Amino acid sequence: MNQLHTASNLVWQSPQTTPEHRRDLLKQYPVTLWMTGLSGAGKSTLAFALEKRLISQGHACFVLDGDNVRHGLNRDLDFSPHARTENIRRVAEVAKLMNSAGLIVISSFISPYREDRGAARDIIGNEAFLEIHISTALQDCERRDPKGLYQKARAGLISDFTGISAPYEPPLTPALSIDTSSSTVDSCIERMLKLVEPFLIRDNESRCGGS
Repeated sequence: MNQLHTASNLVWQSPQTTPEHRRDLLKQYPVTLWMTGLSGAGKSTLAFALEKRLISQGHACFVLDGDNVRHGLNRDLDFSPHARTENIRRVAEVAKLMNSAGLIVISSFISPYREDRGAARDIIGNEAFLEIHISTALQDCERRDPKGLYQKARAGLISDFTGISAPYEPPLTPALSIDTSSSTVDSCIERMLKLVEPFLIRDNESRCGGS
């Protein structure tokens, strides 16, 4: 192994810009909204709709979407349990970097395992991690089947498919639970906006809890 790449030769470089500088510039506190749920539950639809609404209100945010990330950063990973764990670890590290830049991050991943989501929370930090369970039932997700994946999974053409041939462990105490089979997109967005509201700084306001 090249010794230049070992941890003992790495030194953390401290920035000259503080989180407070970014907070004052962007008028917001960084947070990651971690959306988890089955394929077809509505995660991506809600994530991008929320991003659009926040940006229209002048807030800097970005969606990390499961399919999009696997086109680039995580294109080398399959859907085995080990690879899923690595997928979430990498995404959490990216979300942490984006939070360090002062951004609001909207993460849209099946992220089926509680342990992996707990590890993501540890990486990002408990105060900046809000878990949102898109709790749409399996039968509703399968009935929608927007990508035809459930049909392929039932036919045995896709292995390790969450909800069919691989497990999904729902959150035990999410910050918010949303069932898109019984709620409109607009009503879901309003509920998520209320959740993120404490992280947004209005003129002449400061968030409770200090800096």
